[in-house]
Amino acid sequence: MSKIAQAQLIQQLENRIEQHLKDTIYSLQNLPEDVLLRAASNGGWSIAQCLEHLNTYGDYYLPQIKSGLEKAPKSSPDTHFESSWLGAYSIKMMEPTTGKKKFKAFKGHIPAEQLDGHAVVARFIQHQEELLSYVKQAKSVNLNHIRIPISITRLIRLKLGDVFQFIIAHDERHLQQAFRNLH
Repeated sequence: MSKIAQAQLIQQLENRIEQHLKDTIYSLQNLPEDVLLRAASNGGWSIAQCLEHLNTYGDYYLPQIKSGLEKAPKSSPDTHFESSWLGAYSIKMMEPTTGKKKFKAFKGHIPAEQLDGHAVVARFIQHQEELLSYVKQAKSVNLNHIRIPISITRLIRLKLGDVFQFIIAHDERHLQQAFRNLH
């Protein structure tokens, strides 16, 4: 299990989200619709499908995070955040640098082929801005105490710090996939 200063973790999370926003706005926002919808050369998802997949996770997790933050006890944040074993494992499997295994998308997270590419990109940017605002709000709460139910089963709840790291690693993984479609 990894232990990190909570302030340092939040700063890392903010930096990654801000980079995702910058990359998306700069490189994807104004692409022609046909480029956003073109399937990958290997038969994989288009840019829009990669982002729509992430949007489905945002649709689930962002309200859960908002609720967790609203219900959080008014206590001072811990100086350190420590991942649970399941959180650390999940993050490691999802990080592009450490998780090399491919996963099949779960039902409900498989994007359609025909999408409004520009609307998908706009929604992804909106989700990233919302996620960034929640990470900033989390500076004043204890990331070890807020538990968020995962999308696969609501019976399993991860620490908010683990959920943030998992979502951002998942975003990074699929943004890299989307950007490969530009070449």
